[in-house]
Parts: sequence; C-alpha cells; structure tokens
Amino acid sequence: MRSFRFNGRRIVKTGIAIFLTAIICEWFGWPPVFAVITAIVTIEPTVSDSIKKGLVRFPASAIGSAFAVFFITLFGNSPITYTLAAVATILVCYRLNLHAGLLVATLTAVAMVEVIHDHFLIAFFIRLGTTSIGLLVSTAVNMLVFPPDYRKDILKSIQNISERAGSMLEHTFRTILFDGDANLQEDRETVKRLTAEIRKTEKLIYFQRDESSLYPWVRDKEAELQMAERQLQFLHNLEFHLDALLRVPLHDIEWTTAERDLIMHAVTALANDLQNSTSYDHEKHQHQLKRITDLFWENSKRVPASDPLHPTLFPPEFTILYELITIYDLVDKFFDPDSVKAARGTRN
Repeated sequence: MRSFRFNGRRIVKTGIAIFLTAIICEWFGWPPVFAVITAIVTIEPTVSDSIKKGLVRFPASAIGSAFAVFFITLFGNSPITYTLAAVATILVCYRLNLHAGLLVATLTAVAMVEVIHDHFLIAFFIRLGTTSIGLLVSTAVNMLVFPPDYRKDILKSIQNISERAGSMLEHTFRTILFDGDANLQEDRETVKRLTAEIRKTEKLIYFQRDESSLYPWVRDKEAELQMAERQLQFLHNLEFHLDALLRVPLHDIEWTTAERDLIMHAVTALANDLQNSTSYDHEKHQHQLKRITDLFWENSKRVPASDPLHPTLFPPEFTILYELITIYDLVDKFFDPDSVKAARGTRN
C-alpha cells in the first residue's frame, strides 16, 4: 500500500494565514470570506511569487468588485448580474494581462452579488480592504513561517536521478550484450521518469534562486546552486545518451565473449560510481575508459572503407561504444572536484 504524502509545511502555512486573516477581518467587522479566498491562493511555492502575483491579484479583485457593484446597481440580485459580472471581469482581466488574478477576481465578483444589498460604494471599499488583508497576511506568513528552502530537495533529487541512471545503464547494457532479443520497454519508461525528475529538479532550482532577492542566505548559496545546475545538466545529457542506446538495433552484434565481458565490467564499474558516489575513483575511471576507447578503435579497423559492401550507417558496435565513451566522459565531469565535491563541502 502506497503511503499518503503531502506538503505539510505549505498546509500549515495556509492554515495559519486563514486563521490570522479571519481574525483581523472579524476585528474590523468585515466579512472574512473574500480575504480568506485571497489568502488561500496567495500561498505560493516561493515568497517572491506570492509578492509578484499579489500585485496582480489586488487590481484584478478591484475590477471584479467594481463590476459586481455596477451590475447589482443596474439589475439587482438576478441571474443576469452573476453572468455579466463574471464575464466582464474575465474579459477585462484577460485584456489587461492580469491572468494570475483572474480566478480570485471572478470568484469575488460572483460572491459579492449574493452579499451586497445596499451601501454599494462602502461595500466596494470593504472588499478592497479584505483583499489587501488576505494578500498581506498570506505573504507575511509565507515569508516568516517555514521560509521556502529547496536545497535539500534539490541535492536529494540529483542523487536519486544519478542512482536510477546507474541502475538503468547496467540493466540496458546487460540486455544489449547478453540478451539482445529482450524487450527494452521497461528501460524506455525509466528514461521518461528520469526526464520528468530532471524537469522537476530544474523547477526546484528556479524556485530556490527566485528567493535570492529576499533572503541573504540564498544569495550566499548561489555557487552551490550553480554546481547543482551543472550536475543536473550532465545528468540530462546522460539521459539523452541512454535514450540513444535504446534506439540502437541489437541484431548482428559481433563482439566476442571476452569483449562483451570487458564492456560489461566497465559498465558495472560506471553504474557503481553513479549509485555510490563516495566510491568514485578518477584513476580507475580513466583506466576503464582507456580500455573501452582501445576497443572502439580496434573495432573501427574491422570494416575497410574500400569494401563495396561498406554500410552507409555505423555498425551497432560503433554506436554502442561511442555512447558508452560519451557517458564515461559525462560521469567524469559529474564527479569533477570543482562541482559535486565542492557542493558537498558547501552543504556541510
């Protein structure tokens, strides 16, 4: 049975923002529902996003409130009022590029139709006040309560991607070398999951960097973020070459048993480096790479260019060894002392 997971910190922050917003509105004697709606949607993954979108949602809500008051004055509490208030709010917000505030503005316009019965101008300014309270309280809560910090998630995600890439690399080569007729669909699905995980990690890095203008400690960790981006780029390139391996035709591979064992030994060492980063040995890595490179050049001599039957495409052995050499180079850069090890030192 799969465990139920949720973002506990964001839920707690949303609850605190709702509670404080409702208390403040009650203290002013204002209906809290509109402020609470604003507070809920203003809790963003980053404080910077909360502020940026808050600056959009305030004028959008003002537009929705204004249309609600206007059409209530003309038609009273009727179906046409709900329709015109919602449609007009959507059209104007869309025209003014207030997309982030469109939902809140439309909800505000529709909800106001039900609760406004007189003193329309006063009701309009009260809605602006409740919207302001929701925006300010939720932004303050997002900034002060559990400030967004994605560093651990970023580093953990990079490690998970590396481990999964190592497992897939070993499984793919074992299939290519010793079970050429096997279905690689499982490996293709793994590549898709790796791609999705890389995209998710890129978003986390964007969130973390977005906070640099608000938190000095984020600016101080910019070097660490750059290292994480560099590692992620290597992993993205690795995922590309793993995908290329899955597209190589596996029939008619003419390696001897000794050559297959040599390649598998090198792949196993490479996969172990990706799965257990602390065991990485640069000298050993270069030794294995030289053996694979020597095999590549040895294979290249087996097909003379003057042969009239010389294929127009590289033989599968060439492509497989080329991809393996490229992956070896990527892994070496991934574990470069100026990137991953420096990042670990900054983290500790």
